[in-house]
Amino acid sequence: MSLQLAEQYEENEQYTQAYDEYKKLYERNPRDLSLLERLGHLSMLLDNKEEAAEYYSKILEADATNILAYEQLMDIYVTTDKYKYYVYRGNLHTVDHKLEHAINDYRKAVNCAQTDSDMINARFVLATLLEQEGNNLKAIDEYLKVIDYENTHEEVYTKLSNLYLKENALPSAIEVLERARKSGFDTTNIKEALADLYVKNGDSEKAFEVTSDELTKVRCLLDMDKKSEAFEKLEKMESQYGHIAQYHSLKAQYFYMNGEYDKALESVEEFDKAEKNSPLTYQMRALIFEEQNDDYNAHLNWGKYNLVRGNKDIAINEFLNAYQLKGDDLDLLNTLAMLLEENNDRNHAMEFYERISKLDETDKKALEKLADFRESIGDYGMQAEYLLKLYKLDKRNSTVVRKLGEAYEKCHNKPNAVECYEKYLEIGKGNPDYEKIQAKLNKLANTEMSEDEGLLDKIIGWFSKR
Repeated sequence: MSLQLAEQYEENEQYTQAYDEYKKLYERNPRDLSLLERLGHLSMLLDNKEEAAEYYSKILEADATNILAYEQLMDIYVTTDKYKYYVYRGNLHTVDHKLEHAINDYRKAVNCAQTDSDMINARFVLATLLEQEGNNLKAIDEYLKVIDYENTHEEVYTKLSNLYLKENALPSAIEVLERARKSGFDTTNIKEALADLYVKNGDSEKAFEVTSDELTKVRCLLDMDKKSEAFEKLEKMESQYGHIAQYHSLKAQYFYMNGEYDKALESVEEFDKAEKNSPLTYQMRALIFEEQNDDYNAHLNWGKYNLVRGNKDIAINEFLNAYQLKGDDLDLLNTLAMLLEENNDRNHAMEFYERISKLDETDKKALEKLADFRESIGDYGMQAEYLLKLYKLDKRNSTVVRKLGEAYEKCHNKPNAVECYEKYLEIGKGNPDYEKIQAKLNKLANTEMSEDEGLLDKIIGWFSKR
């Protein structure tokens, strides 16, 4: 019993003996997909298509992306079972990311289905493919047809409900899950999903009746304005649920409703520790600060809330409102400058980098941004000023020295350009453009320059003060 013997039989076209040898090897190594492929191939040569189909199906159980197995199964069923043929062809197109073709194949499979089981499976896959394609309404139609059958499954109801939610049809999403319960799927998953939908729909009493989740019950009690009962449950639950973010959000909601805003903020901080950078953190803070008449922090947190949710323009507007109330928050200024740059509003962004550089003279990033901007608009004199400030912060930065030399050269300030290039050659050994700067310096030695009007004389000889 050896692979070499099986291969020898196959090479000699002794297919029955080769098949027997490969089968013995497979029984010892049932996870070897190459053996399954050989058994499938030999079964086809021996005209035993049923066994071949079994082997190729086993390959797909282990590797759902195996193109050879799909192609062989399609060959097996093309004339004998159109339903299976279209299913396998649809799966092959799915693997190849050809959704449109896969959808057409599964539509044909639906038409060829002979049993309820086949019909349910084909329609379910068709619905999921339509959903992947973004055709939610057609996917809903298919899921609705699936739940008309008795032998359907729970996942169909949850998928259908979620699709209705995406289409902003909350009542329909609720109706689907209520139908699931009546159809025998009165499971915890269905009931909790239904309770959440009831809460979203403002029907907290129904949610309270359906849910078995203690945190959801507290949420319902708060929504029903049964604050004392809710807080009593929260107190008893702390040891069991104190590590869960939702517990602290509910405490924050209770304190907020009770007008205890400092305690509400403390609970928000605990929530943030358990669930970092959640939009809910910023939303809760903003609402609390509004009640405290703290407009600055309210705008700041509404800005962060919208930023996390991807609403960049709204976030910028909120941050600008905060800036009008407090113009010296460096974190806010940096955030605004960055967002405005990302929004291609570079001129406006530079106003904030300018403000940053005045408030914090050691901020290298702001100086670099301002220098690059001045260079881009041809204001080489101001570029030189910002680069000079950068140099004073980092006197060994050869890139800054080189750029400063180039700025002076563009301003026709030969003495300062020469001094910069000499400094660069002193500290920039090993840099790729070392020889280029050396050539520039040699060229400047034989070049007459008249300085541009308005360049500040006070910075001449600045290296002598280093």
